[in-house]
Amino acid sequence: MLSQLKKVAGQLKQEFEVYRLVLRHPKTPVLAKIFLGLAIAYVLMPFDLIPDFIPVIGQLDDLVIVPLLVYVALKMIPNAVVNECREQIRREINS
Repeated sequence: MLSQLKKVAGQLKQEFEVYRLVLRHPKTPVLAKIFLGLAIAYVLMPFDLIPDFIPVIGQLDDLVIVPLLVYVALKMIPNAVVNECREQIRREINS
């Protein structure tokens, strides 16, 4: 189980690196950059729109809002840009 957690953590770290490159890419639409920026900001915010002490709903907002923002942003970004950024991360990892 610990190895699976490490694998998932590594994949998340890799995806965050991809998003970082996508944010900097000149072909990324401005609106997509805004949505990705909002997703990152929401994760890093010290407060939530719906407080976590409210049972179930408080935790669900984190599990719904952030993935939704990322999903919408990735739909706006050309696949070639995302694939280029993922390939760049793979090359950096393998070198």
